[in-house]
Amino acid sequence: MRLSLSVEPATTAEAELRSIHAWLLADPQARRCADVQWEAAAHPPVGGMGSGLDVVSLIVGSGFSVASLALSIVQWRATRGAGTRSVTVEHPDGRRVTITDVAPDQAERLLRGLLDAPSDERGRS
Repeated sequence: MRLSLSVEPATTAEAELRSIHAWLLADPQARRCADVQWEAAAHPPVGGMGSGLDVVSLIVGSGFSVASLALSIVQWRATRGAGTRSVTVEHPDGRRVTITDVAPDQAERLLRGLLDAPSDERGRS
């Protein structure tokens, strides 16, 4: 499964995406269970340049840990200082969750909800 990560605000998105990409590559669990890649978004974010780096893509395998990804996102956000960034994780079917100022367990619940939603809820945000 491919998950896409994007950050807000779009005006600084490329630098922030480079940062979270490096952060995930430094995380042994993410490296072991997900292929972390650069990708251009299908629809450029409002205020974005429309080319170049728009999202970080995670192709996750069977050993993927939602808890580990949630913790990585929360820890990365904590390093960003003023102007805290939000991280949006998008499912291949278009559903998405945005992680802002939350604890790791709440971020994990948000991600589990995104990945484990019953088929009749797919497409709802």
